[in-house]
Amino acid sequence: MHKVGILALQGASQRHAEAVAALGALPVEVRTPDDLAGIEGIILPGGESTTMSKLLDLSGLFDPLADRLGAGMPAFGTCAGLILLSAHILDGRDDQRSFGVLDVDVRRNAFGRQVDSFETDLSVDGVAGGAFPAVFIRAPVVERVGHGVEVLSTVEGRAVLCRQGPLLGAAFHPELSDDLRLHQLFLEG
Repeated sequence: MHKVGILALQGASQRHAEAVAALGALPVEVRTPDDLAGIEGIILPGGESTTMSKLLDLSGLFDPLADRLGAGMPAFGTCAGLILLSAHILDGRDDQRSFGVLDVDVRRNAFGRQVDSFETDLSVDGVAGGAFPAVFIRAPVVERVGHGVEVLSTVEGRAVLCRQGPLLGAAFHPELSDDLRLHQLFLEG
């Protein structure tokens, strides 16, 4: 993948752009439907999932991005981005939308509030080089994994990193470490 969109409506988009660029791909900030032109994949960063859902609607991006994702465009969702990719948000607001392309059900803030944020080293299936440093901030958790979804990592028996075809979803913030292995996994497909 050479040209990668980074959803830049709200959240930690800059750190993702830096990771993508460090790996030799071209990051493109996505704020309008026109910004989707020519991108080969997209990263949906962390942030506040309800706010991101509203901003996707207000910007006119939700439906065009849903079409691209539905057609198989690769996506990497981190924290709130995982929530946006999920099939069901178990505790979301009634007006909160998700793209429904990753066959998982997620629970928002499953590890607690901001004060309950933590860092841990994860073992990640299919990623060499030892433990991955993961930062969990008001993190969601995957409560249900559908058919065809591969769980790549867990915390306390709960799924926190999943892959389904060209989709990768992390409950944590890989962009907050200097470890680029998950961004590389996404770029390599």
